[in-house]
Amino acid sequence: MMSTEMLSEEVKTAYDNFYTDNDVAWRMLGAKYKAQNIVEVCQSIKPNKVLEVGAGDGSILHYLNEWNFGNELYALEIAQSGVDKIKERQLGRLKEAQTFDGYQIPYADDSFDLIILAHVLEHVEHERVLIRELKRVAKHIVIEVPKDYRFGVDKRMKHFMDYGHINMYTPTSLRFLLKSEGLELVTDKVSMISPEVTYFNEFVNKKASRSISKRLKIQLEYGIKRFLGQLLGQQKREQFANAYTVLTKKSDQNLHIF
Repeated sequence: MMSTEMLSEEVKTAYDNFYTDNDVAWRMLGAKYKAQNIVEVCQSIKPNKVLEVGAGDGSILHYLNEWNFGNELYALEIAQSGVDKIKERQLGRLKEAQTFDGYQIPYADDSFDLIILAHVLEHVEHERVLIRELKRVAKHIVIEVPKDYRFGVDKRMKHFMDYGHINMYTPTSLRFLLKSEGLELVTDKVSMISPEVTYFNEFVNKKASRSISKRLKIQLEYGIKRFLGQLLGQQKREQFANAYTVLTKKSDQNLHIF
């Protein structure tokens, strides 16, 4: 049995009331694109039982339920406030939502066809411990992380820590982590923040003054990066990306050191 002490009191307290605020529209907007990425990389599989670990307030599950992704949906979340929000949604395909200690998944081996871990791993204190539990419980795992690492990131530590991001990944470093834990990569994708999300962040969250010129600038920057990514290949697409999504499947391999 894994110790519940692995999840520090500081982390538990930080997320206790995380989903009781009024940022519902912001979370739903971001969740729509996360859910789209998940569905896209999972096109080769047809999961019946799907578990989201670190399900937050159920924003992603809302879209998966609406899009008929998976016949049975389950949710685990460390914050009771998140579980309460998930249950309030009354999702037709949701079978169970409960809290957990952040590491020990309360289901038997191979209980699920797919586990979703979306924008969670960057918050996890003991990432390999959690990945091994995911591998134990599911045939496939889809993980999405923000691509925080880029030039000048060492000067923005407070920014990321304020969001609870204690781990930082590139597509390469995440692939290494997953492969070194014996997971086989099935498919992946990089994605940039949609102009729709940037508009909301600038004009609603940051309360910047609205103008046509600002909207055009956002659209232009997005369009240029997409064009250059398509023109110059995968390395450039990964450089411009804001998120990385990867579908893995369980193999018989385990971590080998030396």
